Amino acid sequence: MLQTNQIQQLLGADESLLEFSSPKVDKSTLSLPSRNVVDDIFITSDRNNRVLKNLNWLYNSGNLKETGYVSILPVDQGIEHSAGASFAKNPMYFDAENIIKLAMEAGCNGVASTLGVLGLMSRKYAHKIPFIVKINHNELLTSPNTFDQISFASIDQAYEMGAAGVGATIYFGSQESNRQIIEISKAFDYAHRKGMFTILWCYLRNSDFKRDQDYHTSADLTGQANHIGVTIQADIIKQKLPTNNGGYKALNSNGHTFGKFDERMYTELTSDNPIDLARYQLLNQYSGRIPLINSGGASGDNDIADAVKTAVVNKRAGGSGLILGRKAFQKPFNEGVEIIQAVQSVYLDSKITIA
Repeated sequence: MLQTNQIQQLLGADESLLEFSSPKVDKSTLSLPSRNVVDDIFITSDRNNRVLKNLNWLYNSGNLKETGYVSILPVDQGIEHSAGASFAKNPMYFDAENIIKLAMEAGCNGVASTLGVLGLMSRKYAHKIPFIVKINHNELLTSPNTFDQISFASIDQAYEMGAAGVGATIYFGSQESNRQIIEISKAFDYAHRKGMFTILWCYLRNSDFKRDQDYHTSADLTGQANHIGVTIQADIIKQKLPTNNGGYKALNSNGHTFGKFDERMYTELTSDNPIDLARYQLLNQYSGRIPLINSGGASGDNDIADAVKTAVVNKRAGGSGLILGRKAFQKPFNEGVEIIQAVQSVYLDSKITIA
């Protein structure tokens, strides 16, 4: 695990993120991570006892147990990005068991993967680490490529293998989003009735969102996607870290009309600081009553530094952890463990506080 000074060194020019102290939305107005998160947030909800039990298992597993934070290994890229593109850098992860071994060795709270991966290893591992079955995917074998989340697994299949939770993606803004919202809303309702918690990947997908900048990761648009996600009762929201803001304003230019916005979203609720942008995402999740986990992103040249920065922003914004995959499994096994545990160090460091 990293020490505070090592985290500071990895942040480099972004070390000022540790000193940010003037967020637009005060932390006192938010529900924040705590060691009793299930009792503090979900005990008053309509989630049944089995859902509460599985959520409690998730929050009390791995190196971050009893902190209110989660570190999840997601490996569904074999479908989402093709197996060759995902695993050529490290072919050991073509083997489903190695995915679970990485999550366990790194001390993750849970592992999220496909029906095939988790189902193949369920009798050996489903009682040892919380399984999260990703029930839908985008596939890239159709020519020309299409971009749509379609069902690959059923809630009953996840339940029968002993999964603690299910995950799904909705491409908000896409032509298929209405159908996806209806499908996943029904799936999450059934998952809750079967006792499993739900995690929603709230991703944007629309070529119109690319203007002067790429607004697929704008705080205002991703924040609204998150708000729709909690409306269909996602228990945890997974979202990309925001990189800009003003998506609504950009899409309402040159005579084009899109959605609705209020200028106070930009002047009173956010600033340009990355922590403020992530806090706006959290604000849209019932002021943090539904936890926010940000994604680790693609693998690159400085993965530990990039992952640590994302974790610092998420934690200081009031988020509940990271779901990091490619940065870990596209490295040799020990390096993958090191990267995941570097992220966990941020959440275990009492000197890194919520802004």
